[in-house]
Amino acid sequence: MRHVVQHTELVEDVIEGRAYQLEAVDEALSGSMLLVLPTAAGKTAVSWMLIAEKLRERNGWILFIAPTSALVDQHLKDLKKVIKNVEAVSITGGNLPKKREGLWKKSKIIVATPQVVRNDVLNGILSLEECSLLILDEAHHSTGKHAMVQSAEMFNASSKNGIIFGATASPGSNAMMVNEICSRLEIERIHIRKSDDPMLKNYLSGLEIEEILVNVPEKIQILVNPLELWINGIVDRERRLGKYIRTGPPSFGGLKEAMSRAQHSIKLGDVRGYSSVSNIATAMTLNHLINHLLTQGITAAREFLDISAEMRNNPSKSIQNFHKDKRIIELRKSLMNMEEIHNKVGTVRRLVRHRLRRDPNSKIIVFASFRNTVEALEKALIDLNGVKSIQMIGQSERAGKKGLKPREQIDVLNKFREGEYNVLVATSVAEEGLDIPSADLVIFYEPVGSEIRTIQRRGRTGRHREGEVMVLIAEGTRDENMRLAAQKKERNMYRSVQRVRKKLPRKNHIDLSNIQNFDIIQDNEVISATKFIKEERENYRPKMKQIDLNEVGNIEKHNSIEIEAKRYRPTGQRGLEEYGEKE
Repeated sequence: MRHVVQHTELVEDVIEGRAYQLEAVDEALSGSMLLVLPTAAGKTAVSWMLIAEKLRERNGWILFIAPTSALVDQHLKDLKKVIKNVEAVSITGGNLPKKREGLWKKSKIIVATPQVVRNDVLNGILSLEECSLLILDEAHHSTGKHAMVQSAEMFNASSKNGIIFGATASPGSNAMMVNEICSRLEIERIHIRKSDDPMLKNYLSGLEIEEILVNVPEKIQILVNPLELWINGIVDRERRLGKYIRTGPPSFGGLKEAMSRAQHSIKLGDVRGYSSVSNIATAMTLNHLINHLLTQGITAAREFLDISAEMRNNPSKSIQNFHKDKRIIELRKSLMNMEEIHNKVGTVRRLVRHRLRRDPNSKIIVFASFRNTVEALEKALIDLNGVKSIQMIGQSERAGKKGLKPREQIDVLNKFREGEYNVLVATSVAEEGLDIPSADLVIFYEPVGSEIRTIQRRGRTGRHREGEVMVLIAEGTRDENMRLAAQKKERNMYRSVQRVRKKLPRKNHIDLSNIQNFDIIQDNEVISATKFIKEERENYRPKMKQIDLNEVGNIEKHNSIEIEAKRYRPTGQRGLEEYGEKE
């Protein structure tokens, strides 16, 4: 049965009525709130209903902040379909500062990137005094020096009676991070639901997650062996000097700590620190190269070496000496004409081919952490029948190669949505928030250690129908550690949110007094949102059995044996019964 939300400012038959979303709206209208819901559970629909109610109140204007231009474009298109009486406007870095001043006053609803909000407030182009509602999409960015949290702080400092609504599926795995978000946004409440919540789980599309263990070819292991001997030698030396202190095989985290200690020793006058800094820098490059070979492939490793060898990319002396080493010279010769042999690349080809044979209309996203891997994967997919692949990367220029400008990123996504391309090979720029209909297979080329990125990547499928997630794990490599780290952090996330939630100043708002202007159309009958929620609560309330139907057998003594009391006492200790016998 379909229930539709009705409100004077909403286009009819657009938002499906879900009780848990309306409860979130009621609570958010009571004060600044952080909403934590699984991906595809409808966080954006909650923001639409908040906007509708604020427009009805005729009190100030609404600012909707999204972290990327692609997300701003998506939210703008959605708002134009959903909000009835107001035309929304978007403002990004693509709009010149001189023209932005007029745009800020053009509409009651503005969708913008956080950077333009922060910059225009600082430059006196924008005032947030009359802004009554600030919506922060992907609110987990509201930490550190991110423009999103800076914009929110400016809003709290200048808005008269405004409230903040932050939404995310992944606020962070530790209480310190969640607490920072709530503190700096001046959040009063957290509204959280997990995917197994009875009121929510029936609305989520099925999502199958499968981990695929991939063997590293022996030829790659042979190439890696001398590099591992080299890095182990450096780490053993730095252990003796007290710089590298972690146990186990060399890791980037351990090397980073060692570098910090070496630099600190230089400040204290220890001249040996200079040698340590150089050696640790070499070890960091080796660690990166080894991981490229083991988890990414031949092509990615070759491109990494080619890029780092260029003087303009890496002018440091340690990198120059690294490339003069005979082991690296020999490795580059070996890689120069070598075909791609990593089994991950073949696995991606197989998964894509199998999916498109099953359903030629499928859309597939392949996530990889490095741009050179994205390029290698796109080349590997070109000759597959039925595959029309396209890259999506960030906008920054790296190693002399230009990225995609925000407008180009939007064009790529539109072409993918419309079916001009059916395989999107992307870096982290495509991870967050993007609603890509029918992306029914997501392939992680490698697991990522961040629970935020894992949740965001996973959320690109299963949004409208059942989807699959395939995670490729190179056996015996850092991939296995990354997978375990992300799983542990995701388990900790909900515990951390609950701990912070208990310490917030305001308790849950549950009287439903803020949604009196919302109705639900149910079987051609209009009922109040309040009544609808109460009915849903009753439907999902745990039912207690009136009669215990479990059979209880008669307890009978069979062959009961009487045990003497003295057997329970320490040797030599007398019991009361013994005194009775003597009398």
